[in-house]
Amino acid sequence: MGTDLLGRDLFSRMLYGAQISLIIGVVANGVALVIGTLVGVLAGFLRGWVGSVLMRFTDLMMAFPALLLAICLAAIFQPSLWIVAMVIALVNWVQTARVVYTETTSLAEREFIAAEKTLGASQARILFRHILPHLVPTLIVRGTLGISVTVLLEATLSFLGVGVQPPTPSWGNIIFENQTYFQAAPWLVFIPGAAILLLALAFNLVGDALRDVLDPTQRGND
Repeated sequence: MGTDLLGRDLFSRMLYGAQISLIIGVVANGVALVIGTLVGVLAGFLRGWVGSVLMRFTDLMMAFPALLLAICLAAIFQPSLWIVAMVIALVNWVQTARVVYTETTSLAEREFIAAEKTLGASQARILFRHILPHLVPTLIVRGTLGISVTVLLEATLSFLGVGVQPPTPSWGNIIFENQTYFQAAPWLVFIPGAAILLLALAFNLVGDALRDVLDPTQRGND
């Protein structure tokens, strides 16, 4: 793969950048999944004014472009690996909250939930014994598919200079550092770009496979 403009081995930096991208992808997506699940479950299960407030706040967050909001937050705080992960988590939880809210609302109206209420089951028992276990397949799929989104967003932020800061290698800032030499050494841009594409594609394929396994009704629909 050669070296970059400062004589650093590109292959070594690509390997280290893969670690950075995966750490941010897993951590950011995990935090976003927890926040989205908490908001969606509480809004769908409690309903009333609590559900209305939570979902209107979710709608407000969805009104802002995720990339623009992430750039603003990253610019306010000192960019670092963990700050970037938290910024991405704070802009990526809304889709999970919407999906979880819809499924929780549907589950809350099912016959077995009504039977549990008739038998005098507490809200905590219904939530933890019946609602949350039914959400696990959806959360697993969302968690897998979300990693590709966080990896792409991290690469974009690093390319724009508000993500992982040099000299720490990230696939996004590797592309940014070498874009000046695109005509003379195009592989310095193509290789990290292809790595980002392949990683996102891999997690999307895994997410689709898990969806087919965990939800048989989806088989053959894609």
